Amino acid sequence: MADVLVVGGGIIGLAVAQAALRRGADTVVLDTGEPGAWHVAAGMLAPATEADHGDHAIVRLGLESLDRYPAFAAALGVELHEAGTLVVARDRDEAEVLDRIHAYRGTLGLDGERLRPTEARRREPALAPTVRLALDVPGDHSVDPRALVEALRREVPRTRGRAAALLTAGDRATGVRLDDGTELHADRVVLATGAASIDVPEAARVPVRPVKGQVLRLRDAAGPGLVTRCIRTLDAYLVPRADGRYVLGATMEERGWDATVTAGGVFELLRDLSEVVPGLLELELEEALTGFRPGMPDNVPAIGPGALEGLLWATGHWRNGVLLAPVTAELVAGVLAGEPLPDWAAVADPRRFAEVPAG
Repeated sequence: MADVLVVGGGIIGLAVAQAALRRGADTVVLDTGEPGAWHVAAGMLAPATEADHGDHAIVRLGLESLDRYPAFAAALGVELHEAGTLVVARDRDEAEVLDRIHAYRGTLGLDGERLRPTEARRREPALAPTVRLALDVPGDHSVDPRALVEALRREVPRTRGRAAALLTAGDRATGVRLDDGTELHADRVVLATGAASIDVPEAARVPVRPVKGQVLRLRDAAGPGLVTRCIRTLDAYLVPRADGRYVLGATMEERGWDATVTAGGVFELLRDLSEVVPGLLELELEEALTGFRPGMPDNVPAIGPGALEGLLWATGHWRNGVLLAPVTAELVAGVLAGEPLPDWAAVADPRRFAEVPAG
C-alpha cells in the first residue's frame, strides 16, 4: 500500500514520482524494466520550433516546461546541450514555411535569426551549398533522454511488473492488477504508460494510440564537431551529442505496434538529412531503432485527474515527452497535493475525453 502508485517507468512516470516524493507523498513506480520511447528519443527541447505553428496549446505547455528545464536537469546532474537549432530549407517552398515559422515565433516574443545560405554555412560549415535559407534559433536546447532516465532511477523507488488492469471499488481507483495476477494497492494511481494501455473502465479511458517512429544513432570516430547545433529540415532532424554521436530521426507511421526497422525508413532519413549535411553519410551507423509516440486525437497530452476518483493521467505527450517532463511532473504532483490545474494547463485535462471511446 502506497500513497501514490505511478504506472510507467519512462521519463514522464519517473519525473512525476520524483516530484511527488519531494512533496512528501509515499510514491512507488511500477516499471516493466523495458526500454520505452525515451530510449529512442533525440531529446530536443524546442517547443515553438518543432510544433506546428498555430498549435498554441502545446506550445504554451512546452514553453512552460522549457523554463523549468535548467533547474530540473541541474538537480539530476544531467547536462543540457545549449547550442540551439538551425532549421534549414532546401527549396523555395520550404523557405516560405521557414518564414512562417519565423513570423509565428515573433508573435510569441521568441528570438530567431533568418540566415542567407552563406551565413548559415559560416555558422555550420558542414551544410550543403544547396541550402536555400536557414533559421537560427539560439533558445532551443537538447538533452540525452537515456541520461535523464538513469539519473531519475537513482532517486525514485521502483517495483518491477507489468500492469494489466486498473483496480476499482465503486467509482474510485484503488490500484492495479499485474499480468501475473498480483494486486498492488494505492490511495491514488497515476497512469504514465505512454503509448501502451491497460484495462480501464471505458468511461474513464483516454484515446491514446502508438505512432511508430524509426530513428538512427550515428557515431563520428573523429569525435564531435560535424555540427554543433541541432539541424532540422521540415522532414527530419540531426541532434548532436557531446561524445561525437548523433541521433537522426524520425519517421511518423500509423502502423500500430509494428516495431520493424525498414530499409525504406532508413533510406528516407539518410536521404533527407544528407541533402543538407552530406558529411553524415561518412558516420558509423551504431543503431537503427523503432519507438512509439503516444498520440492523442488533438495532439495535446492528458495531464491530471481522470474520470474516476483517485485516478490521474500523465500520457499522450506525442513528440514532446522529454520536453514536457518537468511541467507534467509539477502539474501532477500539484494535483496530488490538492492543487487545481492552472488555467493555462486546463487544455490538457484528461476528462475532455470522458465520453470518447478508446481508439
